[in-house]
Amino acid sequence: AASTTAAEWARTPVRERAECLARAALVVEASATQLEALLMREAGKTAAGAVAEVREAVDMLHYYGRQAATQLADGTHTAVGVVACISPWNFPLAIFGGQIAAALAAGNVVIAKPAEQTPLVAALATRLLWQAGVPRTAVQLLPGSGEDVGAALVADPRVDGVVFTGAIATARAIRKALAGRPGRHRAPPTLIAETGGVNAMFVDSTAMPEQAVADILASAFDSAGQRCSALRVLCVQHDTAEHLLQMLRGAMAQWRTGPPWRLRNDVGPLIDPEALARVQAHLDAMMALGARVECLGDLDPDATHGLFQRPALVELALHQALPGEVFGPVLHVVRYRREQRAQLEERIKAMGHGLTQGLHTRIGHDVERVAGEARVGNLYVNRNMIGAVVGVQPFGGEGLSGTGPKAGGPLYLHRLLARRVPGLPVAACAGLTPRFAQDPPAPRPLLAVLTRWADHTGQVRLAAQCRQFARCVQFPARGWRLAGPTGQDDLYQWHARDVVLCLASEDSDLLAQLAAVLAVGAEVLWNWQAAPLRHTLPAELQAVVLLTDDWQQASFDLVLHHGDAAELGQINARLAAREGAIVAVHGLESGDDDIPLDMLLVERAISINTAASGGNASLMALPE
Repeated sequence: AASTTAAEWARTPVRERAECLARAALVVEASATQLEALLMREAGKTAAGAVAEVREAVDMLHYYGRQAATQLADGTHTAVGVVACISPWNFPLAIFGGQIAAALAAGNVVIAKPAEQTPLVAALATRLLWQAGVPRTAVQLLPGSGEDVGAALVADPRVDGVVFTGAIATARAIRKALAGRPGRHRAPPTLIAETGGVNAMFVDSTAMPEQAVADILASAFDSAGQRCSALRVLCVQHDTAEHLLQMLRGAMAQWRTGPPWRLRNDVGPLIDPEALARVQAHLDAMMALGARVECLGDLDPDATHGLFQRPALVELALHQALPGEVFGPVLHVVRYRREQRAQLEERIKAMGHGLTQGLHTRIGHDVERVAGEARVGNLYVNRNMIGAVVGVQPFGGEGLSGTGPKAGGPLYLHRLLARRVPGLPVAACAGLTPRFAQDPPAPRPLLAVLTRWADHTGQVRLAAQCRQFARCVQFPARGWRLAGPTGQDDLYQWHARDVVLCLASEDSDLLAQLAAVLAVGAEVLWNWQAAPLRHTLPAELQAVVLLTDDWQQASFDLVLHHGDAAELGQINARLAAREGAIVAVHGLESGDDDIPLDMLLVERAISINTAASGGNASLMALPE
């Protein structure tokens, strides 16, 4: 039904699709009480958590509807087709609704596969979308287990794209299934995956302990720690660690665990017996290793039976191995001395996750340093690390934490299109406010070198491509400031990927790929067969064009491919078999100049609580 009616929804004018999502937002908002009750009963949300989730779902519907109305045009943007939306149980309304809203806004039809633990929330949400006027064949609900329903969906050749939030292992399995078949639009089926992380917070000796403790509690234990953004590893400077941890234990002791529909309770249940067993097994393993494990807080009289776990604090020695993602109310603490911090930061970065990170400090220089060095999608300064707001803190990670683009951000909708505005990037952020009024775009000297070389050698097509790409990357070097509450600075930035693997049989295509990569400021990786072409380039360009005799063993962030579909399928299958982060592949026919620059970028959001500096304001000006 979806595949036979996909064209009908895609032909629906953008304005009508946007109006439909606006009506859906109002319908969901009007049904808030019913949704909140179901979120507490089925998903174990506290009352505050349920209210926040309904708000986020409404925001998603409004955001993507408005974005479609202002950025998409009838006839110039082509939908992917049939999109499978596979959502998690920890945000069964907000993520479920956000995935669907984005796909619908872009003109796709959706088959929605909710988590098997939360089908009732998904069923109610689907009925509300139908009530708002979304055609029943444009959104269909297909509940069931991932092993049965999810696997069948992603393996079906009629599915043109998958939007997934969940575990990295599942995301890799989806990638392998999609790699085994071509998409309707020649390129591999679209995959957007957000996969969680091992999220750390650094608290230095200048931080306000009262502010830090409140933010640590919310970040680690809200939603019983069942958030992909939740704080997992707290790194505290040795000088103030004892005082801060004493305050933290006292604050944890005041939290109450129990049935979420009682307003006095702060921590609800784990989602299912398996989740509780994994948390308890981890705590047992930590104690066996000699770590200090404390479970603190009151337990509601009605919480003696069920899936309840009091917040746990696990102290690790600096030399001990850092844990992977423990999805529950467990906070690991590591003490460090000032001279050990850089090493600890590198250890966490080396784990490969890149979702959220927190920082509590009153040294402005350190904020700038961490913002420049952290490889995370969302950095939170002097505030908690959870509760990203749509359009204010676009949410999503990099590395093992996801493929991008960010949910609730300006690029998400465009990734769900098969055809869009060529080049795109700066056009996607039209209307956003640059962080600084006088912030010229980052210079691209190497692109200028390639442009001059193309002119000198008479390569008209390449010179035109260089100039087109240069226009598309005229974005502020220090990013944009997004609308947020007073006392909070919310920033959105683009950064180039590290290395892009460029594969093509024609020299003209390799040079077009080179122009695109240089436009964003990344490095290029070519197969050794392209060495003769590399030798013809100016010396400055040869320095950033790397060669490999075995690309399957090389390190890179993205693959651009010009050539036939059969070769593209083989490349995609080989990449899907690799361990580590999911590497996207974008395939084009030989001679196609429409290289998507947004795929060459990673998005990062920074949220700073500017009202939390407090105390001695001169600390913000310290050089280190």
